[in-house]
Amino acid sequence: MPNTPNRIVIVGASLAGARAVHSVRSAGHDGPLTLIGAEPHLPYDRPPLSKEFLTGDNDPSSLALDPDGAYDELDVEVMLSTHAVGLDTDARTIAVAPAAGGSAEMVPFDGLVIATGAAARSLPGTEGVRGVHTLRTLDDAAAIREGLVAGARVAVVGGGFIGSEVAASAKARGCEVTVIEAARAPLVRGLGAEMGTRVGTLHSQNGVELRLGVGVDGVLGTDRVEAVAMADGSRIPADLVVVGIGVVPNTAWLEGSGLQIDNGVVCDETLCCGPPGVYAVGDAARVPNGWLGPLAGSEPVRVEHWTAAVEHGMAVGRNLVAPAEAQPYNSVPFVWSDQYDARIQIAGHPDAGDDVEVLVGSVAGGTNASIPNAGSPDPGRSFLAGYRRNGRLSAVMALDAIRPFVRFRRLLASHPSWDEALELAATLN
Repeated sequence: MPNTPNRIVIVGASLAGARAVHSVRSAGHDGPLTLIGAEPHLPYDRPPLSKEFLTGDNDPSSLALDPDGAYDELDVEVMLSTHAVGLDTDARTIAVAPAAGGSAEMVPFDGLVIATGAAARSLPGTEGVRGVHTLRTLDDAAAIREGLVAGARVAVVGGGFIGSEVAASAKARGCEVTVIEAARAPLVRGLGAEMGTRVGTLHSQNGVELRLGVGVDGVLGTDRVEAVAMADGSRIPADLVVVGIGVVPNTAWLEGSGLQIDNGVVCDETLCCGPPGVYAVGDAARVPNGWLGPLAGSEPVRVEHWTAAVEHGMAVGRNLVAPAEAQPYNSVPFVWSDQYDARIQIAGHPDAGDDVEVLVGSVAGGTNASIPNAGSPDPGRSFLAGYRRNGRLSAVMALDAIRPFVRFRRLLASHPSWDEALELAATLN
């Protein structure tokens, strides 16, 4: 195979896939370029699905990542409503089939980008029960929005970012909302128990009931959901249930391909996943991040963040078109979440074993004081917390503290000591 591929195929009309399209063309590739997507929609932005799209009457076209005609201008062949069902890295072909069913056909490639993302986990035993939804796609969001009518009883299973955002959106639509989280605090995975507890007060402050530390046995209702059955024997009445309990990478179609699949497609630091010219990006990829090395080692990690998808997509075009000049992936992880009238931002690599201290805000220098009215726009009620590991700043989390967050996110790039973090905090308090 030549160093520079001729026909490039991107499987996955996702955010990472869309950015890969632009990246491939920007890197100078003027040969055939094909984008294959399982959904009937051109690539769209997913973060608004749990927020503005649920609370408003947005036209789906407002979510489009690119203007009308962009793919024609880029000379991209687009195959929508098309599932990838197999990969032969020796023959360098992808087997694809129409989403509506039908015979598979082979699509040849010289260079391949796997951007098939992930699928939402469902709650066992809910198949075929109307009113129970996961949220991953535009069609999912549209179905949920139909049920968010004033007075509807909404149960959200899972208190992570998606679940918390859906709860806030449902409350904004006038629904009665309960968030169910098996852990002892919301957002434990992203923030740790202490900060998850603090940020979780946003729910109670906005009239949302929290059920923490108890699991779900299933849902009740033969045709349409009527209630959520809890592991402690209680029931939560519900007209609508939204399940947000994580995702699974879409890699089943790669079985037998010879690629290493382990909670995603395992890649090297340049996003290449083994055979020359084959790369993976976004939620489907496990990629070493050079920035994580001093904190968490060089093992590949799978990151389900918007920023990582963008960065992967932007990097892969250059590395695919000019492999001799490929650059390793190196970036400070970053994620944000809008809930109620508050913005939560996280940068770095928080871990359950890290020490946590509020560095900026009205309770700076401590971790036990309560944070009043956490969702208030009053800057005196906002805060930024730092995570400490082995004498270094490993991560920061900000609640309505955007300017301090920008300064600390920039500082994190150099793996600062905790003393350096304290010095910066002193200039911001």
